[in-house]
Amino acid sequence: MKLQKAERHQVKLRIGLSGPSGFGKTYSALLLAYGITNDWSKIALIDTENKSASLYSHLGDFNVLSLEEPFAPERYLKAIKLCEESDMEIIIIDSISHEWQGKGGCLEIHEQLGGRFQDWARVTPRHQSFIDAIILSKCHIITTSRSKVDYSLDKDGNGKTKVMKLGTKSITREGFEYELTVNFELLNDNHLVSTSKDRTELFSGKPEFIINSSTGKKLIKWCNQGVSIERITEEINSCETPDALKLVYGKYPNLSTELYPIVIARKEVLDNLSAQLIYDEEIIQNLNPKENEFSIK
Repeated sequence: MKLQKAERHQVKLRIGLSGPSGFGKTYSALLLAYGITNDWSKIALIDTENKSASLYSHLGDFNVLSLEEPFAPERYLKAIKLCEESDMEIIIIDSISHEWQGKGGCLEIHEQLGGRFQDWARVTPRHQSFIDAIILSKCHIITTSRSKVDYSLDKDGNGKTKVMKLGTKSITREGFEYELTVNFELLNDNHLVSTSKDRTELFSGKPEFIINSSTGKKLIKWCNQGVSIERITEEINSCETPDALKLVYGKYPNLSTELYPIVIARKEVLDNLSAQLIYDEEIIQNLNPKENEFSIK
């Protein structure tokens, strides 16, 4: 346990988009993703919305993985892993609501187990594995979630009373928003958004706006301002002793998952070098001095 200076690191973005059906979550997610990577071929969309991604195929040559019921957490895990292994830069999960409330999702699993409070002990670890896959992914992740719908009577610009559809609470387990870098809430069918959480401080306190590719560009610019994994890797590979390696690893606790395999690889190199030095010393010590006499004349 020790104090250290705060330092921002380059981490992968975790972005949420929530709103009722028809408010433009999928469209906004795709524009965000393109702004981040500037390459449609590096975007993968996990589609649980009855192949709705096909409606936006005109935007670009992005990749689609259709995920149908049952929407068990393990099937999401498999889809995420496939996207990672396919060298994608951004994964859009459209949507995560099915993992919680869909056919074969966590709520149905809990009900099938008996619906008792103690049955959550068997469901929660499965859901947490899904959350961990999002948090620990090597890709940028954009998730969409449906919101429960409410209605209000408002007056439009002409003073006429109009029924307005409103999004309320997202359909996923409470607390998911805490894991996100930014969470955008779509406010109406005109695609206007506000932020309910914003670690970047790029959007909080700002007027409502419509997401486009420039929104993604702002986010990736913010993301790249931190200390890069590449720079830390160079620092790790310059370590000459296990103690030095341990010191560097301890400097970046927020990146422990990403750095662990790099540290282990360097440690193996150091262990091999150490073993070779011990072997060479043993050879020298075992030499017979009489057989290796020499003189300087």
